[in-house]
Amino acid sequence: MDRPVSHSFDVRHVAERLAAGNGGYEIVHESPGVEVGVYVLVAPEPDRQQPHEWDEIYVVLEGSGVLTVEDDQISLEEGGAVFVRAGAEHRFSAYEHLSVLVLFDKSQT
Repeated sequence: MDRPVSHSFDVRHVAERLAAGNGGYEIVHESPGVEVGVYVLVAPEPDRQQPHEWDEIYVVLEGSGVLTVEDDQISLEEGGAVFVRAGAEHRFSAYEHLSVLVLFDKSQT
């Protein structure tokens, strides 16, 4: 079966829908080697994610917060991005409302 050459997805709409439901994660694209998702955190709900098996990049779409990666604390705001290697402990904190685009490099498996 042939895969489509391209497709579009509405990240803003997904983020708004997740925020209205008190946050969460939704995959907006998945293909061999890559996963793209939208992750929304709304206080006081804590970030409960566990280390991932793939390298990832977070791009802040809306809001601000702190990402603790192992012993490093990284302040992030709209337009900021950060790389997190596979297996690293990490959590967001110090947010009221935070929407991030998540890019996973699944080519490592």
